[in-house]
Amino acid sequence: MAIAVAQSRAVLGIDAPRVTVEVHLGGGLPSLSVVGLPNTAVREARDRVRSALANSGFDFPSRRITVSLAPADLPKDGARFDLAIALGILAASRQIPRQALTGHTFAAELGLSGELRPVNAILPVALQCARSADPLIVAESNGAEASLAGGAVYPAAHLLDVCRHLTGEARLSPAQRSTRVATPIGRDLVEVIGQRRPRRTLEIAAAGGHSLLLKGPPGSGKSLLAETLPGLLPPMADDEAMESAAIHSLVDGNDDPTRLTRRPFRSPHHSASPTALTGGGNRPRPGEISLAHHGVLFLDELPEFPRQALETLREPLETGEIRIARANRRMRFPARFQLIAAMNPCPCGFLGDQTHECRCTPAQIQRYQQRISGPLLDRIDMAVEVPRLPPDELTDQSPGECSKTVARRVAAARDRQMRRDSCPAARLAGQRLRRQCRLDGDGRRVMEDATRRFGLSARGWHRTLRVARTIADLDDRDAIQASHLLEAIGYRQPIKP
Repeated sequence: MAIAVAQSRAVLGIDAPRVTVEVHLGGGLPSLSVVGLPNTAVREARDRVRSALANSGFDFPSRRITVSLAPADLPKDGARFDLAIALGILAASRQIPRQALTGHTFAAELGLSGELRPVNAILPVALQCARSADPLIVAESNGAEASLAGGAVYPAAHLLDVCRHLTGEARLSPAQRSTRVATPIGRDLVEVIGQRRPRRTLEIAAAGGHSLLLKGPPGSGKSLLAETLPGLLPPMADDEAMESAAIHSLVDGNDDPTRLTRRPFRSPHHSASPTALTGGGNRPRPGEISLAHHGVLFLDELPEFPRQALETLREPLETGEIRIARANRRMRFPARFQLIAAMNPCPCGFLGDQTHECRCTPAQIQRYQQRISGPLLDRIDMAVEVPRLPPDELTDQSPGECSKTVARRVAAARDRQMRRDSCPAARLAGQRLRRQCRLDGDGRRVMEDATRRFGLSARGWHRTLRVARTIADLDDRDAIQASHLLEAIGYRQPIKP
């Protein structure tokens, strides 16, 4: 029975399910058919594989060839199955030993000459192969990216090189895993003049992973403050770096090892559509919120974003993921991002400014502020006013603290949270939230009074407690004190327009 089996992997979101490539040579008129929900690119593998085998010196069997991609109900796209199909045909026709394919995974496109070409989204495939201890054979151009996963990766330039490797004639050299290289991140906090309260709020946001809204007139430094946040955040853990890199691999590849040390910082323009923010399309791809996974999503000019686009952020802010449903598939993209937003107080930007007169009518101000819905605002942990600096502060030459100094305090507080709860304070929930944010009598009275005076919702209550927990961690205190609660409540008040 002329049947051979090779292994490859599809890409479904950031998952890479195994695909078994079965090749059968049967009687009948010579033909090659591919079954198992292939898209156009997969069906066109027939011509690429035929030419690649002929130009590499192999015989293309003059028989009826059936290629099955299992599981049959999993959509297959792209040219990543070319190499597995070609090797399956060679094994089924006994031009290479069938057992040579056992235990390997193949993911590469074939050129007409037999050269191996790179495919997109190779890192999710490499991560799955590393977890299952399967050697992965890829094109040379994919070698550096695939090696980031840490498994056994063998880059090859040509189909003949792969065949020689499988038969033992000439072994391929395994790719060396790229090292994580420390690189400077973002702007330095020393560039920020004055703004003591916003700087303090930024430190708390970095320590606990909290979302933050910056409100102030044009030119007050809101964007600069946001751009300093990546430099305050702790480096990504290995699993975080791999997950983030896998998402970027789906979009633009990721053969730059320095990305593994940099938390993403995404700043989409306010004309971005809901699909651009959350992902989707005919062939679903990750959006900005997923590209900011384990990093920062900065939305400048928040009220200028389309209302529908902003509303799509509500669920990911709570769950840390986005699920995209299509008629024939469902995909999940992680989206555990830290939201930093900035806005003016009114359309002209000068409401409450001491040096410029606001020209907006009350109706215009109300319409502008109502572009951001209450449910979205309720999901933001902190807000702070960023006022225009007076001339004496602008000319002050004494520098403030640099990012490195603040980052050390942030790292100490985050380390305390991770050792205690295995997550930043912003993600405390359920029993852990009640246990770590237990209040004494004074604390309960403070929170009850704040709830009555400011109308805190249950979500607002919990988010205030998480911020207070972070402030206590920065203060190196085990218990939340009334002073921590009062400071956290103060950051909650500017949220409501």
